[in-house]
Amino acid sequence: MIVISEFDINQVAAPNLPLSPIEYNRQYADQLNNVLRLYFNRVDSILDQLKTLSVPYGAFSSDQDQTAVANTATLMTLNTTDFANGVSISSSKITVATAGIYNLQFSAQFTNTDSAFQDVYIWLRQNGADITGSTGFVSIPNRHAGTDGHSIVGWNYFLSMAANDYVEMYWSVPNIAVTIQHLPASGTPTKPSTQSVVATMSFVSALD
Repeated sequence: MIVISEFDINQVAAPNLPLSPIEYNRQYADQLNNVLRLYFNRVDSILDQLKTLSVPYGAFSSDQDQTAVANTATLMTLNTTDFANGVSISSSKITVATAGIYNLQFSAQFTNTDSAFQDVYIWLRQNGADITGSTGFVSIPNRHAGTDGHSIVGWNYFLSMAANDYVEMYWSVPNIAVTIQHLPASGTPTKPSTQSVVATMSFVSALD
């Protein structure tokens, strides 16, 4: 449940209490108690709803290596759902079931096998259309001392989403030496594996 204008929480107002008589009046007392009873019953009902309040969210990732053709818009894909409620994935698409403002956070584990620094462009599309101002431009370190260059690149955006809207993450490289890599677990010390892409989508607020 998302608390928006049509829900009770936005429709509760303090009751108009009846004016009290100068002298004690049983009918007035009963009327006052009834008004207050109805008001507090409604407040109790709303508090019960808030105890089980659930908002949309999703946490997704990929355990696959991802490559691109030089100077070509390429989708980042996701194949693992870690947590989800009202947000889902289908390969590259992150789709929301409920309208609202959402916070999209993502990161990608880039690898560069070239002996020189190489650039990467990353941007977003919503429902197939580029999101103005969303492009990031970064450089991935070069291969050095026999080890490929590595860098995790990530940031977050607030997005206005209608019900069933989807967002996708794109990337492009001038040199195919740059890839997005899933890294296996390693030892000395023991370290868990690294997902190639990680993305979360969190509900922030209902649309105005």
